[in-house]
Amino acid sequence: MFHISDNVWLDERDIEFSMIRAQGAGGQNVNKVSSAVHLRFDIGKSGLPPESQEALRSLNDRRISKEGVIVIKAQSFRSQDKNRADAIERLLELIRMALQERAERKPTRPTRASQRRRVQRKTLHGEVKRLRNKVTDFH
Repeated sequence: MFHISDNVWLDERDIEFSMIRAQGAGGQNVNKVSSAVHLRFDIGKSGLPPESQEALRSLNDRRISKEGVIVIKAQSFRSQDKNRADAIERLLELIRMALQERAERKPTRPTRASQRRRVQRKTLHGEVKRLRNKVTDFH
């Protein structure tokens, strides 16, 4: 069991791993050893509370499919165990981020002084534009 928050825990059995060969440099080893890890986590089938599942689904993240499956690919390390731990940590981070409560914005009003400054800037700008007009000849 992985601890997410005070009353939310993630069961290890909800996480599915598949080992794949890592991309990129690595010499001869990269062609023989499947050290990269694909972590799959089905939000709907997990033991997370319904409100946590909904918060996760509402995230706009490319790692979450339309079906509600989180796919994380970890290949930073040459060791399978380190990549597995990295993938789990990134999943927990994603879930914690989704469960964070964001403070609601309190609308504020502009100060009287800032309103005056705005009107003064507009007047000055209008004056500059007026002075750009053609000068008429009065003979």
